[in-house]
This record gives sequence, C-alpha cells and structure tokens, in this order.
Amino acid sequence: MIVALAAILVLGALMFTLFVREKDVPEPVPVSPVQHLEDRKQAIYDNLRDLQFEYRLGKLSDEDYQQTKRALQKELAGVLAAIEETTKKLGLKPTRVPPKPASPKQAAIRPKGTTCPHCGASFPQSLKYCGECGRAIA
Repeated sequence: MIVALAAILVLGALMFTLFVREKDVPEPVPVSPVQHLEDRKQAIYDNLRDLQFEYRLGKLSDEDYQQTKRALQKELAGVLAAIEETTKKLGLKPTRVPPKPASPKQAAIRPKGTTCPHCGASFPQSLKYCGECGRAIA
C-alpha cells in the first residue's frame, strides 16, 4: 500500500515537472552584458586595497608589492578597456554612479577637501581616515 502511494506521488511529481507550460515559467531577469566585467573590476580594486594594506603592515617586501601591484594594474587596465569596448559596441552608456550630494548640514560640519596632517596627502573629498597612511584625520 505504501509502495503504491509512493509510486503515485513520484509519478505525479514527474508529470508535473515534465508538463510545465512555457508560459507559466517566469522570464529570467536580464543581466547587463558588462556585469561580469564590472564584478571583476570591483574584485581587482578590492585586491589592490588589500595589497596596499598588507604592504603597510609589513607583510610584503617592496619588490613583491611592486610586482603584484603592476600585475593587478595591468589586469585592471584590460578589464576597463573591455568594459569600454563592450559599451561602445552595444551602444550603451557607461555605468557611472554620480556622487551623492552632501546635505547642507554635513557640508557645514566638514569642509570640502581634506589634507592629512600626518603624511600631507590631499584628497578632493572629506575623509575620516587618510587613504595613504590610514591614520585618523582630525
């Protein structure tokens, strides 16, 4: 009895799966033709940031840092060129997100632009921490 019930259940599931109408299946979400390149670009930027962090901690020698940095920059240049070529070929607009404007309250708190008092690096936007030396900016 149980075997017959299990066989009917399996047969029903099989029939349901095989005879699904095409109109009942939802359309797949369209993916950007350059999405995989954008993902790769973001991964390379993350790797460059991690590489710089490890170098500053002293985990890498100067030679290893420079060699790896050059390799990542070369790979990034290839990815950026592929993104540009693909967007031109398909007639797409570049996917650049404009910076979010600061609210008047935030603009009053922090002046536009930042200069690190420790290493002297200057940045066009206001930052809490220096992008070069990593120290807090007062």
